[in-house]
Amino acid sequence: MVADSKGKSDISFAGTFAGSAFAACFAEICTIPLDTAKVRLQLQKSAVAGDGMALPKYKGMLGTVATIAREEGLAALWKGIVPGLHRQCVYGGLRIGLYEPVKNLYVGSDFVGDVPLTKKILAALTTGAIGITVANPTDLVKVRLQAEGKLPAGVPRRYSGALNAYSTIVRQEGVGALWTGIGPNIARNAIINAAELASYDQVKETILKIPGFTDNVVTHLFAGLGAGFFAVCIGSPVDVVKSRMMGDSTYKNTLDCFIKTLKNDGPLAFYKGFIPNFGRLGSWNVIMFLTLEQAKKFVRSLESSRA
Repeated sequence: MVADSKGKSDISFAGTFAGSAFAACFAEICTIPLDTAKVRLQLQKSAVAGDGMALPKYKGMLGTVATIAREEGLAALWKGIVPGLHRQCVYGGLRIGLYEPVKNLYVGSDFVGDVPLTKKILAALTTGAIGITVANPTDLVKVRLQAEGKLPAGVPRRYSGALNAYSTIVRQEGVGALWTGIGPNIARNAIINAAELASYDQVKETILKIPGFTDNVVTHLFAGLGAGFFAVCIGSPVDVVKSRMMGDSTYKNTLDCFIKTLKNDGPLAFYKGFIPNFGRLGSWNVIMFLTLEQAKKFVRSLESSRA
């Protein structure tokens, strides 16, 4: 399990998967308004109005949240929550549930001591890539639903809900379309997963070596914030490309999206939505890891009582 770096997990894979999926879903419910704001900011492009530049519709995290709530209602902030929960059940369960066994595989069954940071990163890269390859359709539908609200007034919506979005995409674009953006999505999620799990593992391990610190909520809080910060700094550029490819079908491929974004909006566009992204991932990681640690205790006691 995450941060159990001094030995093998004493929880079954099924228990780890269930606890991870629950923690990820709970964090998703709490923070998806920030994710919706992040996606809107990332999809926002520079537009020309007359001889000058048009003012952007969305400004900052709180401004974007307020604009969406005012123009579309509070419920719009939770658009994409259903596929978001689908995603977290699959992706969250796999990437965290597989982390410990993959990490043990890389260091070997006879390894003793603290796992090297490089092995933690490699393990997290692997489980992130595996998890998102399976969960990409849920990610695509979530982004499509979140992007719906930016359509002009009077323009009919493409999807009535998550299930309708899955079926419509398959019917109109083919099954393969569910894996649109899989390249940048694997890159983004593998990198962010490595930043989150490896940094949480490492930060927690380091904190526990400081006199006075124990394996408690304070330690989990600091480790979760560290995980969120590293994840945003490292993963923001690929996250922007992923969101644009999933939200706009005019891009030919990952490279085309990267070049057009750089040419039309400049290099800073790759860090559009950085503050809401950190607000989202920082709070998401804190909530997720705090919940996960409690879920681990519950599953451990449950499995011990059944032994």
